[in-house]
Amino acid sequence: MNRPKAIHHVSMIVADRQRSRDFYEGILGLEVSERPDLGFPGLWLQIGGQQIHLLELPNPDPVVGRPEHGGRDRHLAMSIGDVEALAARLEREGIAFSRSKSGRPALFCRDPDGNALEFIGEDRT
Repeated sequence: MNRPKAIHHVSMIVADRQRSRDFYEGILGLEVSERPDLGFPGLWLQIGGQQIHLLELPNPDPVVGRPEHGGRDRHLAMSIGDVEALAARLEREGIAFSRSKSGRPALFCRDPDGNALEFIGEDRT
C-alpha cells in the first residue's frame, strides 16, 4: 500500500508575518528558510526535517471564543527537549500557557494569532 509516510509541513494563517517571526524565531528559536514567491506574504520555518508555513492571509476562522486550553482546540504538537526551560522562557516573555491535563511533561500556548501549540517533552513516557 502506498500510504503517507510523514508530515511534510503544517500551514497556519497569521495576520503579521514580522510579529509571527518574532515569536517563532525569536522566542521558540525556529529557523526561517527560503520561500518562493507565492503571490502573498508569509514565512517558512524549519522544525527538524519538517516545516511550518505561516501564511499572511485574511483569516476565515474566528480567533476569539477558542477554548482556553489549547489541548481542546486544533493544535500543532512539537517535541521539545526541556519543557521547563520553555515554560520559563514563556513566563519571561509574558506568554500565557497551560500544562497538559494528563500530567505528562507538556504545555500549551498560543501564537500571536491564536493558533494553539503543544510542546511535548522528549522524556515523556
